[in-house]
Amino acid sequence: MNPNDVLVKAETLRNNLSSGFRDEIVKSLYSEAETIAQRAVKTAADKKYDFDQKIDRLVTSPITGLPIMLILLAIIIWLTVTGANVVSEAIANVLFAVGDWARALFTAWNVPWWITGFLWDGVYRGLAWVVSVMLPPMAIFFPAFTFLEDLGYLPRVAFNLDWLFKRAGAHGKQSLTMAMGFGCNAAGVVATRVINSPRERLIAILTNNFVPCNGRFPTLIMLATVFVAAGFSGIASSFIAAGTVVGVVLIGIGFTFLMSWLLSKTILKGEASAFTLELPPYRRPNLGRILYTSIIDRTIFVLWRAIQTAAPAGAIIWILANIPIGDSNLAAAIANWLNPFGVLLGLDGVILLSYIIAIPANEIVVPTMMMIYMGAGMMVDGPGTSAGIYDLLVNGNGWTTLTAVNLMLFALLHNPCATTIMTIYKETKSWKWATVSVVITLGTAFLVTFLTASFARLLGWV
Repeated sequence: MNPNDVLVKAETLRNNLSSGFRDEIVKSLYSEAETIAQRAVKTAADKKYDFDQKIDRLVTSPITGLPIMLILLAIIIWLTVTGANVVSEAIANVLFAVGDWARALFTAWNVPWWITGFLWDGVYRGLAWVVSVMLPPMAIFFPAFTFLEDLGYLPRVAFNLDWLFKRAGAHGKQSLTMAMGFGCNAAGVVATRVINSPRERLIAILTNNFVPCNGRFPTLIMLATVFVAAGFSGIASSFIAAGTVVGVVLIGIGFTFLMSWLLSKTILKGEASAFTLELPPYRRPNLGRILYTSIIDRTIFVLWRAIQTAAPAGAIIWILANIPIGDSNLAAAIANWLNPFGVLLGLDGVILLSYIIAIPANEIVVPTMMMIYMGAGMMVDGPGTSAGIYDLLVNGNGWTTLTAVNLMLFALLHNPCATTIMTIYKETKSWKWATVSVVITLGTAFLVTFLTASFARLLGWV
């Protein structure tokens, strides 16, 4: 029998094998290796290894593994929610004070108002807002994420979620890239390099945006605080707000599995590759390595990309708010034109315009909405209290519970930011896949909000 006949016969037999035959081969190899090692190697009892095994019986258990993951995720989000607001406000006060000083200086020099406004109320204020809103959550999330990574817990996350991703036709390592996406979707896209299969890596890239990055957390936190946790006080309010955000995150993870499954059955058909994972021993985290990786490699890298895209966004916002149209301005006119489509989705024209403007950076969605609602000439953070924001949105601009719910869904599912789109292009070397990522996410956001609004109206809830 010649070699070609052997290959043909092997391919015929291969099609008759079960989908899990690779896993069985790997298990057999490890079982045989363990048997040989037990016969040939004599070792003293390793208490540290026994301790690792005791921990793994909990964190990788089918019963307790997923709840422990959810608890850790909730703790990190709660720390981000409670810790980032105070720091963000302090940074914003400093940066905005610098902008006010520079604006006053330009005014004293008799610089034309439109140059002063464009530079300091537009470009600079947009940059200041992105830095103040984006930096504190990243400074909390990335070190926490890196701590779990250095501890050796993240491979256990991949182990726990592997069977779910396998059913979705994706790779178990996608769980790691998904977790990275909570800090920044662009960083999550870059992290897909750990997946060797081009098909499964592409699935991970196209679905990473379904987990909310820290740029979308301000919108989710604002909605959770104003519309869900407003009836509570003190620490209970922060727990309720964090719990609401965790619930939205779980919806995003569900869409990640759903879209991974749909892609694996349609445009990215193929067989799931084998995923052999050796769980490393737990180790004492290295503080220096955690700080360097989280601050230098991740936070500064992501923040710099966001700054590059935020400057033009700030300029566009200022121009739209300062070109008069009748008794209003161009921003309000565009929002009114978009309003019928926005209402169809359970939103409004201001929300849609804010997301169009915020394509460079999701952090500016809330201040852009507040600017248009209040008729201001530059980005503002609106009323200083939850009650004030609620009054502005509900009594002043006709928001309902449906508006808040659909904005949460839209904030979760909408298209990637410009930084992530550019990262997808650089990682895939294809504008086609970058475009597909926008179509998939934005199409899902439109469909889900339209169905939610239609269902609510059909039942007479609004």
